[in-house]
Amino acid sequence: MSNWQIDWSNLPGVGPQISTYVIVPLAIIILASVVSKIFRTLMHRYFERSAHLLHVDATRYRFFKNAVSFIIYLTAFTIIFYTIPVLNTLGVSLFAGAGILAIIIGFASQAAFANIISGIFIVASRPFRVGDYIKISDEFFGTVEDITLRHTVIRNIENRRIIIPNAVVNNQTIINSNIIDEKVCSLIELGISYDSNINQAIRAIQDEVMKHPLLIDVRTQEQIEQGVPQVVVRVMGFGDSSVNLRVYAWAASSTDAFVLRTDMFKAIKERFDRERIEIPFPYRTIVMKETKEN
Repeated sequence: MSNWQIDWSNLPGVGPQISTYVIVPLAIIILASVVSKIFRTLMHRYFERSAHLLHVDATRYRFFKNAVSFIIYLTAFTIIFYTIPVLNTLGVSLFAGAGILAIIIGFASQAAFANIISGIFIVASRPFRVGDYIKISDEFFGTVEDITLRHTVIRNIENRRIIIPNAVVNNQTIINSNIIDEKVCSLIELGISYDSNINQAIRAIQDEVMKHPLLIDVRTQEQIEQGVPQVVVRVMGFGDSSVNLRVYAWAASSTDAFVLRTDMFKAIKERFDRERIEIPFPYRTIVMKETKEN
């Protein structure tokens, strides 16, 4: 053995300390990770199969999986705490002042417990489910991917994940596009000039919208017999320089409604150009005054 190497086995108490402070906690953490992974895998298979067979929502199951993982890791850290004598002694000393400790923990964990309780309320009341397209407080919108103990994860149209605390979600107004009926009425608003033929413009709009493959027919048989058009165009009022129109076009989902709406702006503009229907824009009159020389 070289001079710089140390024979740890000859040092009294070092071997048991390494086992107590390093090996045992590491083994407990690894075991907890393995157990959590096994439980999550088994629950995923069982819950997904049950949700498919029973046609029930899997949102609660996902929340339950996250809760089980939390309990497993909490148990593991508790075992580590009581396994190491130094931490055990420290814990006894700390709990001697339980009143002060309770106040400190209460303030420190107030937000965490609020998010957990809010998550339970969300899962219980189900204002949205995993897979629903939602909009929260006119700021966040996207597809719900997961509901954890503390956060709700939303995937937006840019494929980015928005992670919002459950307490924030629980206190906001939520627009859910899938909770009962996924069909969406896409509102297309535009204006035509006062010199344009309004009936010609309405026919052109209806013709272009009817060509779109994502358009669906939501009319009842009675409405069809009464001659109600599939695409309704209404005059909403008169602006400073335009007659304002609103088009009601139905799509099967919010995603289809967005595509339908954006495609129609292009198609209607091109159709108006061909038929010389003017979409008004602001005019500005500039008066030039000549300066008279003395």
